[in-house]
Amino acid sequence: MENQHTLYRPPRARGPKIAVIGGGHGLSNMLRGLKQYTENLTAIVTVADDGGGSGALRSDLRMPPPGDIRNCLEALANTEPLMAELLHYRFSEGVLAGQSFGNLFLAALNGISPSFDAAVSRMSEVLAITGRVLPVTNA
Repeated sequence: MENQHTLYRPPRARGPKIAVIGGGHGLSNMLRGLKQYTENLTAIVTVADDGGGSGALRSDLRMPPPGDIRNCLEALANTEPLMAELLHYRFSEGVLAGQSFGNLFLAALNGISPSFDAAVSRMSEVLAITGRVLPVTNA
């Protein structure tokens, strides 16, 4: 006999449309959970981080800090475990000490894209993310 009290869960493609606004690790953790219930996610992410590797890229390359954006892209990514490990990798020596490969990847895409939001869109395609990630601003 089947359990008659099982809750019906619609397919993720028809799940609720959810927009979240914020930054930091809390937003990316929340997106990891929401991704299990719906594909209709939009994360509007702040670009105010000025510490660590993000702060260095912000001042050196005159671009929005990529850290919080990268964390959200990673949370929504549908990639192989090796790619996730690569994006999380932090250099431990030399001029890149403390910098994450994911931040550098997004910085490189920013260098070959017409705008920061175009770079984020391109990284979204590479990582086959669920939903959308939008920076609050390009500057």
